[in-house]
Formats: sequence, structure tokens, C-alpha cells
Amino acid sequence: MGYEAALAGYAKTEFDDGRWTRTVYRKGSGPAVIIIHEMPGLHPGVVRFADRVAEAGMTVFLPVLFGVPGRPATHPAGALTMLSGMCVRFEFNAWRTGKSSPIVDWLRALARKAHAECGGKGVGAVGMCFTGGFALAMMTEPAMVAPVLSQPSLPMGKRNAAGLDAFPAEIACAKQRFAEEDLSMIGLRFYGDPFVPDARFETLKREFGDRFEAIEIDPEDAAPGPLKHPHSVLTLNLAETGPTKAAEQRVIAFFKERTGA
Repeated sequence: MGYEAALAGYAKTEFDDGRWTRTVYRKGSGPAVIIIHEMPGLHPGVVRFADRVAEAGMTVFLPVLFGVPGRPATHPAGALTMLSGMCVRFEFNAWRTGKSSPIVDWLRALARKAHAECGGKGVGAVGMCFTGGFALAMMTEPAMVAPVLSQPSLPMGKRNAAGLDAFPAEIACAKQRFAEEDLSMIGLRFYGDPFVPDARFETLKREFGDRFEAIEIDPEDAAPGPLKHPHSVLTLNLAETGPTKAAEQRVIAFFKERTGA
């Protein structure tokens, strides 16, 4: 279907950490930023955000964790990503609070490799939706210096509304590094998003205090998207003016500052 045309200008490689091998698309120069796509995959909206990070002077790494690279998020087959077992695959922890996904080990290894190749102060990373909390768990990797959690939607389920998809030791490590290295974290969501409960952001605010920068946006300021309620701050519901655009610019500035771009 030619979906990869959306990734024209990106170099395609395979990265093997000794356990898993995944495709990674790469573009740009300067310090590294890992952009972890949302459900249903590495769609053109994620690529658009990556293009803007690269244009700002950084090397973007786009790992493919599920879905078809370049396929539009609105494609009817996208729903099959969930229905075909996404939530029960071993690499991902969708339902248990206080536990990160095993694939985060692979992402930490990618961060080490990216920092070794690209230099700078360290690596930035943003997770989105299903992968939204991954950047927090990645903070146990010393190369990671700029975590961004965009609409973090795991763990799922009402009883997990206040939960985080990270082990207590990973949260403790992030807290210690934030204090000792003068680092911080950004979280983004639309108010009332059913996939990102208020209680989850309250947990992040309580656990990290002023080291957690919460960007919470009125859904009326979102661009129209495929879901009834706005969800994807940096991609599908990004308007080119107003609060979502300001959020995008803040995230890019955060990456530049922390990585030394």
C-alpha cells in the first residue's frame, strides 16, 4: 500500500538488544530523542511530530513496537492492533499497576546506543497513549535525561486509575536522579480524557512535586480527531494554533534544553 512513503527521508535499521529485534527509523543530526508511537502504530501524525523535533536540531529515533509503519491512524485495520492480542503480548504490561512493560528494557538499550552515537548531554524520550509511561521507566538508564509522558494510558482499568506503569524501584530511581542531576519530567493530557484519569496525574504530581510539569489542556482547544474525546495531544488532536501548539513547542524546547541541542 506504500504506507512507508510517510517515512521518506528516514533511514530504516534494525536494533537487536540480545532479546528482541525491532525496526527503527532515524532522521536528523544532533542529540538523540526517542519518539515512541501511540496506538495503533507509527502513523503520519507521529512522523509529523518527529519531523519537527529533527528540524529543531536533534536526531529522532522512531522504534516500531506494533502496527504498520506509516499507515494512517484512521485506517479500519488499526483497530485490529488491539483485537489481535496487543493487550496480552508478553512485551507489554497493560493491566497491572506498579509494573513497567518488558519492552522498556529494549528501549533503554536503544537509548544507550543512541547516546553513544549522537552525543550531547543525554537522550530525550516521549511515550504516547499506550506507551505514554514508558519514558518514566526508562529513567533507570543513565543516558536518559528528558522524559515526556503524553496522555499516559497504562495501566488500564478503573481500579488502576491512580496507577503508574513503572516499578517502585524505577520511580525511586527517577526521583533520585531528578534531585541529584537537576532533571524533570513533562506530562500532557486533555482534561476529562477517559484514558488518562485525573487520579493518574494526581499520583504523578504527588510523587514528583515540582519536578513534574503537568500540561493539561481544555478539550475545546483540540483539533478534531477520530475519538469522541480528544486524546492525542502531540499528534491527532494537535491544532496549529493555541494551547496544543504551545504544548508541542514546550516539549521540543524541553528536549533541546536537556539534551544540549
